[in-house]
Amino acid sequence: MRIAYLDCFSGISGDMFLGALLDAGLPASVLEETVAALAVGARLQISRVSRNGISATKVDVWVRGEKDLPREQVSHAHQHEHDHQHAHDHHEHHRHEHPHRGLVEIRVIIRNTTIAPAAQERARAIFQALGEAEAKIHNTDVEKIHFHEVGAVDAIVDIVCAAVGSLALGVDEWICSPLNVGSGTVECAHGQFPVPSPATVELLRGAPVYSSGANAELVTPTGAAIVKTLCKRFAPFPAIRIAATGYGAGSRDLAGQPNVVRLTIGDSVETQLVASPEIPEDVIAVLEANLDDLNPQVFGYVMERLLTEGALDAFGTPVQMKKGRPGMLLTVLARPEDAPRLAKLVFGETTTLGIRMREERRQTLLRHTVTVQTPWGEVRMKVANLNGSIANYAPEYEDCRRIADQHKIPLKQVMQEATRTYLQESE
Repeated sequence: MRIAYLDCFSGISGDMFLGALLDAGLPASVLEETVAALAVGARLQISRVSRNGISATKVDVWVRGEKDLPREQVSHAHQHEHDHQHAHDHHEHHRHEHPHRGLVEIRVIIRNTTIAPAAQERARAIFQALGEAEAKIHNTDVEKIHFHEVGAVDAIVDIVCAAVGSLALGVDEWICSPLNVGSGTVECAHGQFPVPSPATVELLRGAPVYSSGANAELVTPTGAAIVKTLCKRFAPFPAIRIAATGYGAGSRDLAGQPNVVRLTIGDSVETQLVASPEIPEDVIAVLEANLDDLNPQVFGYVMERLLTEGALDAFGTPVQMKKGRPGMLLTVLARPEDAPRLAKLVFGETTTLGIRMREERRQTLLRHTVTVQTPWGEVRMKVANLNGSIANYAPEYEDCRRIADQHKIPLKQVMQEATRTYLQESE
């Protein structure tokens, strides 16, 4: 399993996240093509900077020939504005004088691009999280939110590029450290607010946060929305075999600490890869619901949501319901601690009136990941061990699909070549 770990010891913002993606090896062309596909009159400037001696990648958005400004310059220049948007921190881009956009307009912009459907869905999810936070703060419907935080061109660029770039890395799980939110106050149209801003507080509900060091706003709403959407758990540095690392820079130097976010990518390291007389066991939760009046398109969407939200597996089985009606049995496998949250998702997204829940023991083969080099790029191979011997192996589908899309070659050819290379190297 490929894991990405975000170290937010100096907070996180949209531009810092993009810089970290690039510094960790994402080709700049991926983001540049995304910006061009948005057709919003923006371009990226990518540079190498130093933050308290740490070399990092800085990403700036230029809109109509105007560069984004650090937070401290924005607040002085606009402290008398009577607009109804927030002007967020030193990491975030200067909110140019562009028309306010709401979620409806932004969804149209995203839908009209050539960006992959999965990236479009992730971008919409980040915007939805940001919009819902703002709506709750202002006690209004999310569709009525028309803030610069939601609609500015540079925010659109940050979020859509974050969605495309995070998917392009081929990561299976995103994990985040506790977040340093900073301290002091932030100037907005309603006056001064203590750090973190109201939207950031709402977005980081349930996440571990702290304040240490700089007297500044370190986590922006855009950064918080990215973390909320990508990261399903917060934990110390995981056990991984490091493959790449990158540093994304904020707009200015902070006293006593590098103003960067660190992204580390690697393959998970199994704690036991040696011969074992027994197959390891654990306990999982099983959720089941019978559905006979749900649109099949919605059923597919629900399974995708469940997997995105942390389900171990989700699948459907055709069943014959009462009065001869055809239906589907939705089955969800989950960690016991995730079961209540996933059950709530099923109730919210389907027509079921009840969910059966139970715990079961399962045995799982020990697994690890190895990387093979094909003529078109790297592919991860999932390898299962039984008592120290290889029991099964398979190429990672998402890696093969990405290569097939990029090089316009058959998917089965990529999978066959990855398997052939793995077997050859294993001899």
